[in-house]
Amino acid sequence: MYTKRNYGFWMTFNWSKGPFILGFLYSLIIYVGSYYLDFNLYIPWQPISIIGIAVAFYLGFKNNSSYDRTWEARKIWGGIVNNSRSFGVAVVAFVSGDGSEEIKKELIYRHVAWLTALRHQLRLSRPWEHTENRVKGKYAPTVCEDYTNRLDNELIKYISEEEVKVLDQKTNVATQIMRYQSQRLQDLRDKNHFEDFRHMEFHQLIVSFYADQGKSERIKNFPFPRQYASTAIWLTVVFCAFVPLGLLDVAKSIHGWLFWVCPVISALIIWVFFLMEKIGDYSENPFEGTYNDVPITSIARGIEIDLREMIEDENIPKPIEADNGFLM
Repeated sequence: MYTKRNYGFWMTFNWSKGPFILGFLYSLIIYVGSYYLDFNLYIPWQPISIIGIAVAFYLGFKNNSSYDRTWEARKIWGGIVNNSRSFGVAVVAFVSGDGSEEIKKELIYRHVAWLTALRHQLRLSRPWEHTENRVKGKYAPTVCEDYTNRLDNELIKYISEEEVKVLDQKTNVATQIMRYQSQRLQDLRDKNHFEDFRHMEFHQLIVSFYADQGKSERIKNFPFPRQYASTAIWLTVVFCAFVPLGLLDVAKSIHGWLFWVCPVISALIIWVFFLMEKIGDYSENPFEGTYNDVPITSIARGIEIDLREMIEDENIPKPIEADNGFLM
């Protein structure tokens, strides 16, 4: 997530300059051929403008749909924040009896372990994601071995080594951590650390965590339909291929240096349409490990800080800071 007020123009242009450069070269070839070789294959601008309007509407639909996926992901993690705080308060208020302080710490730490496992799983790469632009290092595990080793190193801070070894054999680590949490809560109920009513409150929170995890996995594992994404690209290509030919219809009546401005104008039009398409493309997958992600690492750290402060824990980590304007 970008945290500064605006992307700079040159930052945006550098990210999307490819279509501008290719569009300029393509337009320049057409205009040079028209000027020196009497190559006058032009197309009236009116039908091209109709295609452009249709493409613009289609790109608008794609961008709105992509934004909906990103915003839904943010709302899901907002729900995880709220439910996690409720869980922390319940742990502090409900658990009593011998060894209650250690029990509270155990439950809070296991919840942080669940958050850690979930964010790691959500950032594993998928075939439809932009793997070439993923943030390298701790934010974007790429292969199973890398994922397992890195996750184990983080989980060992919150749960026992024996539990980590058992989890290594599981397909969905986050799901199994929450299962262990539920079993532990039942065990505590059997030992009368809290009564049935409060146990049911804990169970409802477990249900809500599973629901939030499932919603996140739905967005992660079901891509923006490829037929819509692919059609947007090809419609943009078709329209942009006609743009220089349409402007040639206008430019043929222009004399002097203004004639040579038209390739630049063509390139700008091509760049604008491809920029719209690219923005939608990079907003489809809010957990893919790129700089446009929903900042689940930062959110998880914020939850950890809140919960550990509730039990007055020591060595609480600091919030994640934005790096050059990007918060992961």
